[in-house]
Amino acid sequence: MATALHGSTPTGTPTDDAVRAALATVDDPEIHKPITELGMVKSVDIAADGSVAVTVYLTVSGCPMRDEITGRVTAAVQGVAGVTSVRVSLDVMSDAQRQELAASLRGGQAEREIPFAQPGSLTRVYAVASGKGGVGKSSVTVNLAAAMAADGLKVGVVDADIYGHSVPRMLGAEGRPTQVENMIMPPSANGVKVISIGMFTPGNAPVVWRGPMLHRALQQFLADVYWGDLDILLLDLPPGTGDIAISVAQLVPNAEILVVTTPQQAAAEVAERAGSIAVQTHQKIVGVVENMAGMPCPHCDEIVEVFGTGGGDRVAEGLSRTTGTTVPVLGRIPIDVRLREGGDDGNPVVLSAPESPAGAALRGIAAQLTTRSRGLAGMSLGITPRNKF
Repeated sequence: MATALHGSTPTGTPTDDAVRAALATVDDPEIHKPITELGMVKSVDIAADGSVAVTVYLTVSGCPMRDEITGRVTAAVQGVAGVTSVRVSLDVMSDAQRQELAASLRGGQAEREIPFAQPGSLTRVYAVASGKGGVGKSSVTVNLAAAMAADGLKVGVVDADIYGHSVPRMLGAEGRPTQVENMIMPPSANGVKVISIGMFTPGNAPVVWRGPMLHRALQQFLADVYWGDLDILLLDLPPGTGDIAISVAQLVPNAEILVVTTPQQAAAEVAERAGSIAVQTHQKIVGVVENMAGMPCPHCDEIVEVFGTGGGDRVAEGLSRTTGTTVPVLGRIPIDVRLREGGDDGNPVVLSAPESPAGAALRGIAAQLTTRSRGLAGMSLGITPRNKF
């Protein structure tokens, strides 16, 4: 007696269960969950000759990932025993279906809330700050995110520098966000989810906003974007101690501050000032990063201290005195043309040249931020108090 192939009937025709099991391996490229779990599979029709027709719901009619979804579904179903051909048709979810999907992604919550500010959140939030512009804060943010993602962590970046947004280019994020009801699906690049005001403005148009609008934009980036279950969220703050820094403290009070400076005395003084805001906002300073910390001489073995020395140490010592806690220098990143090139090309140096001096320094800083043990402050322990007899 002949035995049927795995996933097929005795006549060799693929089974409905086998096809749907294959579809369960297909993740939506934006939401990063199986399309079967998201209710995106409308129908599966299997003909006697082994041809399979699958109809998939798109979340919106102009979904930018329609071709990728079609390709993923086709490849998955073609791998089922007995399938001779695959035809994928696309439909669009109704308003009711999108509302149901949005509620499901929010864990049944109809109201929008910032998940990272909730007591049970396990996501580490780092606000990358600097006293002045031009110290490489965004370069540090992008490379830390890429290094963490390369190590298998789920990472997101909020480009909170509304006026000087640059993260999408530096991370290589060319996609546009997709809106499902009141939720925004962020594009990904190099394994990192990212959102930026630059994704919503035409060309290189400037953003001319005042305080309340800046606060609202940041609130939407944190609450309306579907981030999923992140291990790390990095916020690239604008330089200084303005509206955005204050809004971060209000919206995500558990965010820890990472201060970026250069070795230059003038930059260090301003960076210390920016870090000191933690005293007023009651946030923790996780450490200091010294960028542009010397350049190898192209003609000798010496290190050329272009911007002087000791800026990172001065900032760490000053912040330690101000906060009454130990603020460490997490690392020093040397000047490396590959770091600049990677930012222009959207290919972070931690990926393109991980063993370079700058790449190794950035990966070392990322490792310190991801291996830190978490405290129990604000966490639910699942313990129910009992009455005393």
